[in-house]
Amino acid sequence: MKAQGSFDLYSKSIWTILKSMEDAMHVAEKIREPAQINAVALKAYARVADAWGLSLKEAAGLADMSESTWKRAKKPDFAGELTKDQLLRLSAVIGIFKSLELYFSEPLAKSWFTRPNKGPLFGGSRPVDTAIDGGLPQILAVRTYLDALRGGA
Repeated sequence: MKAQGSFDLYSKSIWTILKSMEDAMHVAEKIREPAQINAVALKAYARVADAWGLSLKEAAGLADMSESTWKRAKKPDFAGELTKDQLLRLSAVIGIFKSLELYFSEPLAKSWFTRPNKGPLFGGSRPVDTAIDGGLPQILAVRTYLDALRGGA
């Protein structure tokens, strides 16, 4: 019976993520221009990276970009295209930021992602480090973990 409950929580978590991505994709379809989609995603992600105080290396790694590409991508006139993987990463990171703001007080919400964490996903490491090392699957796992903490999964 416990395994069924775990599966249900997992299924619900995945559905929550996919549903929010589906909603984002509907908005993106209305915009239609990849440059506009990229600009909105990058602007929001840059604000999150700044709020968390991420280093250039951390922000670039989390977005799966080189540091030089991230420097260019932060500028309003960036003409490059983001891959689907990069867009999903940015979307999930923005979702993590939103979950933290909803679940914790402001000081903890701003520092949680960059502080060592003994939670089951992190093993004493900082969530940002595990997200960079684990790529998109780990970023989605962190988002699911936070959604479950706040009762949204």
